[in-house]
Amino acid sequence: MAASDIVPTAPWIDGSEALDAWLAPIAPATVVGLDTEFMRRNTFYPQLALLQLAYDERYALIDPLTFNMGPSLKRALADQDVVTVMHSASEDLEALSPLLPDGPHTLFDTQIAAAFVGMGLGISYRALVAELVGDELDKGETRSDWLQRPLTDSQKLYATLDVVHLHPVHAILAERLAQRDRTAWHAEDCARLKARASHRDGDPQPQRSFKGSSEWSPEQQALLRRVLRWRDATARSQDRPRPWLIEDAQAASLVYEKPRSLNDLESRTRGQRALRSAQRQELFDLLAHPVTPEEIEATAPIAGHPMGDEKRAISAMKDVIDKLATELDLPPGLLCARRSMEEYVVGKQWPESLEGWRRGVLFDRLSPLLPG
Repeated sequence: MAASDIVPTAPWIDGSEALDAWLAPIAPATVVGLDTEFMRRNTFYPQLALLQLAYDERYALIDPLTFNMGPSLKRALADQDVVTVMHSASEDLEALSPLLPDGPHTLFDTQIAAAFVGMGLGISYRALVAELVGDELDKGETRSDWLQRPLTDSQKLYATLDVVHLHPVHAILAERLAQRDRTAWHAEDCARLKARASHRDGDPQPQRSFKGSSEWSPEQQALLRRVLRWRDATARSQDRPRPWLIEDAQAASLVYEKPRSLNDLESRTRGQRALRSAQRQELFDLLAHPVTPEEIEATAPIAGHPMGDEKRAISAMKDVIDKLATELDLPPGLLCARRSMEEYVVGKQWPESLEGWRRGVLFDRLSPLLPG
């Protein structure tokens, strides 16, 4: 049956009592489908505009702009052993984080599951539904304004259809995961995704992405980390994009060549929309304050671009991973991302991203290839 032939009924819920009544039948050890529509408009956090739920062939569209649905969602989806099915959930979890700070109790990400069962890395929900259910989803409302009210009938239908197929897709993928003995691996990756989304303090080592600063002194790298963590915390508190405070290139420049005065800092950061006088003073003080030994100790060194023996080691590791991925029928990028290989080779420490089931599969194969 085509999507156009399906006209599911989904009540519009804009209050706690109606939501609690809809959620009431959901019991432990059951499966709930969930999707969101959100917008990014000059904010740090995505603005949640709509929540769609599916349970036992019932559907609901919930308006987060009219009431705080957090307590109801937490009771139904986080406080009891319910499996919440989502597709490519990272941004949805971020949008939901003010309401579900630790995410749902158990996450089942259909995009991750599809990768584990041989359907490729990063498959779209539309392609997944077409492959598993034989239905073609309409893309007409992809770029809609989901913050407008009232939503159009077309928007409501589009949003509802996004959750109609989550249950059958989950059932098929769960069975295929079990057949391949990949259920535990998938569950681990979903838990890892959920944990990343719940990190409310941001990346504790944001300087690691500044590869061009790998030759800087330990003091400079620690100061860069200090400035980037301040930027992240301030952007979160103001709910403004990080570049509105300082852009990456500005952060590196200010650390490498500290401003001589507050006026110098103002001149070098003119035009930054969220960097008001109070934040500019905070930033100047951060740059002027000496780096402590404790900060240097807590700063992970920035790994530069691989060179010489390191490049050869990465090439050898890639050959091993490609061969193993073929044997396991997994995408190589799911087994081990290139950035994880580079982190391991350059930093000489087993990456956190390769812990869990990946350590058991990869460590004995990759560690002998590490350059001395």
